[in-house]
Amino acid sequence: MYAFDHGIVTTARATAEPPPPPPRPSVARLRFSVLGPLRAWRGTAALDLGPVRQQALLAALLLRPDVVVTDHGLLDDVWGLEPPGTGTGVLPTYVLRLRSCLRAAHETSKESVIRRGRAGYLFASNGVRTDLTRLRELDLEAKAAADTGDLTTAAERCADAIGLFQGEPLAGLPGPFAEGERLRLREYRLSLAQRKADAQLRLGRYASAADELSTVLAAHPHREPVAALLMRALYARGLRTDALAVYQRVHDRLRCDFAVEPGAELIRTRAAVLAGDDRSLGFA
Repeated sequence: MYAFDHGIVTTARATAEPPPPPPRPSVARLRFSVLGPLRAWRGTAALDLGPVRQQALLAALLLRPDVVVTDHGLLDDVWGLEPPGTGTGVLPTYVLRLRSCLRAAHETSKESVIRRGRAGYLFASNGVRTDLTRLRELDLEAKAAADTGDLTTAAERCADAIGLFQGEPLAGLPGPFAEGERLRLREYRLSLAQRKADAQLRLGRYASAADELSTVLAAHPHREPVAALLMRALYARGLRTDALAVYQRVHDRLRCDFAVEPGAELIRTRAAVLAGDDRSLGFA
């Protein structure tokens, strides 16, 4: 009793401290790639996103982050004019499967990144990374560099952005939404290629610009701005006849495929090449 009263011994209750809580497991970041086949990773682990209709539904949400898309809107996005017999009743099944594959091992939310709103679903983008986000970052860096006259950096950032594409965007996904996004991203890539080529021409890298533009024009034979840039690159290399041949090929394709004549830009470029007008072609 004496020892207790004088603090020589204490009770277990007086000295024991509660053990620290176990550390919360870290949740690996969710990443997506849309600049090619739709793919996803949780950390470094690739995820199985299921059949293509299910992936198309995911794409319709992923590419409109934090926006509620109505049930009927999703049905139109993924099935178009041929909706399933069950109508919007098919959506909960697809969403359930997507949530299951996207949910982290220790995640407590049953909804994961696909949330239910009053009228539809939304994709919660917080903490999620996509290659499209990186594409836009590089695009802004390229524009900023071009605005300050740093053409080397502008060309490099455009090249980095183009390098993010891994084939056809959203390759193989059905539905009007995926097709519309494919067209939009295809145009985005062409715009980057044109801006890169313009920077290369202004830097005097005529051979590289001509080689790359020839490849782009072969894939998009009606693209008049690409043809005009290629004509300028060939002219700068002293290949005037080849530059005029580019005009003739595009002219013939436009007449044959669409019964139209080339636009004003391509006609002006041809006239400048014929006249040897370096100033009009941007080389004076």
